[in-house]
Amino acid sequence: MIPKEAKVLRANEAELKETVVAINRVAKVVKGGRRFSFSAIVVVGNQNGLVGFGLGKANEVQDAIRKGTEDAKKNLVKVPILHQTVPHENIGKYSGGFVFLKPAAPGTGIIAGGAMRAVLESAGVHNVLAKSKGSSNAHNVVKATVDALANMRDPKMIAKQRGVSMKKVFNG
Repeated sequence: MIPKEAKVLRANEAELKETVVAINRVAKVVKGGRRFSFSAIVVVGNQNGLVGFGLGKANEVQDAIRKGTEDAKKNLVKVPILHQTVPHENIGKYSGGFVFLKPAAPGTGIIAGGAMRAVLESAGVHNVLAKSKGSSNAHNVVKATVDALANMRDPKMIAKQRGVSMKKVFNG
């Protein structure tokens, strides 16, 4: 799910914005008929490089959303953002869902589908080209998108590791 190298962070709850990506009604068949409950996948982020997702399940929609939000706040990931876009191309994968992210020029906007768009907006990315392949299940797409963002490498750290200037990293 989240790579081992990625640091799981804690954030101030006041600065996080929550977005409900999907609500699913599930039924359990019992002797007297069907018993309905709900599962909700929620994305939270500060729109400045911090994003997380969570899954909540409950008998009421509001409880499921609340539980999903609490779970999302426990799984925050720091995302490097360069000039309001991602620093480099990357592929994220979770189960059958594959996501391709590519940097875009200023003014492009977020070219991405529903579940991916929610994650990218919460992370604070404003210009990106994205493509979802494989499973269109919202859970898999959200997890694949967070995987792609978590595996992004910060250009400043790469320049420091290599002992070269930022210009050399990009024109290298």
